[in-house]
This record gives sequence, C-alpha cells and structure tokens, in this order.
Amino acid sequence: MATADQREGGQEDPESEDEVYEVVDLTEYARRHQWWSRVFGNNSGPIAEKYSVATQLMMGGVTGWCAGYLFQRVGKIAATAVGGGFLLLQIANHSGYVQVDWKKVEKDVNKAKKHLKKKANKAAPEINTFIEEATDFIKRNIVLSSGFVGGFFLGLAS
Repeated sequence: MATADQREGGQEDPESEDEVYEVVDLTEYARRHQWWSRVFGNNSGPIAEKYSVATQLMMGGVTGWCAGYLFQRVGKIAATAVGGGFLLLQIANHSGYVQVDWKKVEKDVNKAKKHLKKKANKAAPEINTFIEEATDFIKRNIVLSSGFVGGFFLGLAS
C-alpha cells in the first residue's frame, strides 16, 4: 500500500488499485470517425465502401505504377522521335535541301500567339465540367487517388 506521503507526492503504487481500461474496437471507430469524412464530407464514394484501405492503396498503386511506366516509355520514344526529326531537319537545312523563310515563320508564330491569347481568356465549359468531376472523384476516393499518385511516381522512376 502507498503511504500518505507517497500519495500526496503523486507517487502511488500501481499494483495497489485495480485500473479500469476501456476496450476500443478500432475497426468500428474507424468506420464511424473517418478522417476524410470530416475533410471531404460524408460521401466517401463507392470504392471506399467496398474495399479496405490497404486494398484501395494497392489498387491505386498498381494502376499508378503501370501508368507511370507507360508514360515514361512513351515519353522516351516521343522525345527520341521529335529530337531525331529536328536533327534531320537541321542536317537537311545545312546541306541545302531545305530553305526556311524565317520572316514567314515569325509572322505565323505571332498570328498563332494572338489567336491563342484570344481563346485562352474563354475556357470551354467542357473543361470546367471535367475539372469539377475529376476533383469530385478525387475527394470521394482519396485513398485510391493517393495510391495512384505514389505508384505513378514509382513507375516514372523505374
């Protein structure tokens, strides 16, 4: 038993009293208090209701890795093709096979700039709708989306 001096000093014998602990079922607690529900609202999406968090992360990660890997491979092929095309044009220009009218190129580029500036001020409603839908999907499926982004970066790195 703890003496009166020990109790006043805040030092009690842990074996002297039976301590009562509350048992918390973490799966039920997680279902009722989802952090993304507080952040993004109660509609957590159909995927979040069907699969566990680990399954969602794995699905997102695998699809993200595949997309990143394909993006990397296609990007390398496209960069090689564009670079090779420019190299061939420079060789043809240097050899005299191609003559470039730089005044006309400059005029066409300026015309294209003006046209793009005019069109850029008015965004198409389809683009705004797509952006809103994509944002809504990401909010409803935040775990899947974060797995996809991580997998995408891993696919780019591999």
